[in-house]
Amino acid sequence: MYHFISGYTARVAGTEVGITEPVSVFSACFGAPFMPLHPTKYAELLGEKIRVHKVNIWLVNTGWTGGPYGVGKRISLRYTRNLISAALRGELDEVVYASLPVFNLEYPLSCPGVPEEILNPRHTWKDVELYDLTLDKLAGLFIKNFGKYEDYANQEIMAGSPQLASDSFVGV
Repeated sequence: MYHFISGYTARVAGTEVGITEPVSVFSACFGAPFMPLHPTKYAELLGEKIRVHKVNIWLVNTGWTGGPYGVGKRISLRYTRNLISAALRGELDEVVYASLPVFNLEYPLSCPGVPEEILNPRHTWKDVELYDLTLDKLAGLFIKNFGKYEDYANQEIMAGSPQLASDSFVGV
């Protein structure tokens, strides 16, 4: 629900005029201009649907991997399709998961048709210290963006917030 409200995406070169490298963007519920109610209302509705229908929710990185812009690259569309297909077929229901620090999201350690080394984003970066700094910076962007919603968000929604050590809140 936290990530749904955040509506995180990126503007990328080739799809936006004047953009030469990816720029982080947040649009509440992935459609802020069209939402007449407060975003937390939509998140609460989503949470209710998740509970009632017992569905799994997947956040899929269809963007950048392997390093910052200029070093890394877009994730292969084939791998994205394989990951989504496996999730829809229930093939990821019984695999082992690990936790992504800071964002406290779980990711599968294996997926049919996807190299294991790309499932953990940290393993795709040659400079893991830069990865860790970038992860903290992104978390800081999420936290800063969500500041405008947190007074209206319940504990269940706020549980999805990234968790930074107080001394690692970097450059936002």
